[in-house]
Amino acid sequence: MNQLLDKTFWGLTIGLVALFALNFVLEEWMRSIGLQSLSRGCVAIGLLILWRTGLVSFGHALFFGFGAYTVAMLQIAGVNDIFVLLIGGTATAGLLAFFLGFLLRQYRAIFFALLNMAFSMILYGVLAKVEALGSTDGIGVSHVSFLGYVPADEDYRPTLYVFAICFAYIAAVLSHWYLKSTLGMMTMAVRENEIRVEYLGYSAERAIHAKYVISGVLAGVGGVIMAVTVGHVDPDSMVYWPVSGDFVFITILSGTGNVGATFIGALVYELLRTYAFEFAPEIWQLILGGSLLLIIMFLPDGLWSIRSEWRNRRRMAAAARGETQAAE
Repeated sequence: MNQLLDKTFWGLTIGLVALFALNFVLEEWMRSIGLQSLSRGCVAIGLLILWRTGLVSFGHALFFGFGAYTVAMLQIAGVNDIFVLLIGGTATAGLLAFFLGFLLRQYRAIFFALLNMAFSMILYGVLAKVEALGSTDGIGVSHVSFLGYVPADEDYRPTLYVFAICFAYIAAVLSHWYLKSTLGMMTMAVRENEIRVEYLGYSAERAIHAKYVISGVLAGVGGVIMAVTVGHVDPDSMVYWPVSGDFVFITILSGTGNVGATFIGALVYELLRTYAFEFAPEIWQLILGGSLLLIIMFLPDGLWSIRSEWRNRRRMAAAARGETQAAE
């Protein structure tokens, strides 16, 4: 019964149907922006989970790049099916997060954030130096198959778009249900008071570890989608620290109120960056930075807070009308 009344679930489902419908009318450049938004939105969900726990990561490009490079490595080994590539990319990113989690779960605040960035830069250095991995030139990613189906060139991007929507939808719904579960609700408790969590019989470090692995898996999903979308992986676009900054930007832009907001924030970010670079290539970074500053100043809880503010105003207006009618 709770699932039937779950507004977020139905909102995500309506979004899924709407994106399916848009696939028939989108221009190719719009579809590319949509695919990249879905990719970055998945990573932002992982950061949202960490953010609710009171933790910020400046290095989630580590898992994003790990998932993307896994796709390239599997293709070199002869694997080309999108589902196998997705499983491989998310598994490697999740395993990496699992092992790093034993160390990182012991740290908080800026130490947690910078340690993530340090590991990300280590991977960047390795990828940039190893010629077998393409060095700074990277590795090309060819067209993938879909359960044995190999679409024609003109049908490839629309087909990829459909599968990417499904992957992002499943990731968002599962993350939403997790956050509503007992373990998911513990995110707020860990952020507010870890000692009380320990008194209740739970391990705060284990809870953080679990959420860190989930965030790594979601970043791996985003990396797989990005690799097959762009058709190329390289250290600068997949692992370098500004990529992690993009994910943090999207999370701040979206807010932590709802998993669906991350895709809205990712789309707004992609459009803002695309048009800023097209019309003001010399100051596009200044435009992005200024936008972030305005968001922090006027929408500290992100775009999702607009909905909450609108609902609050409606309640206040209804209450005012009720008082007026009672007075009459």
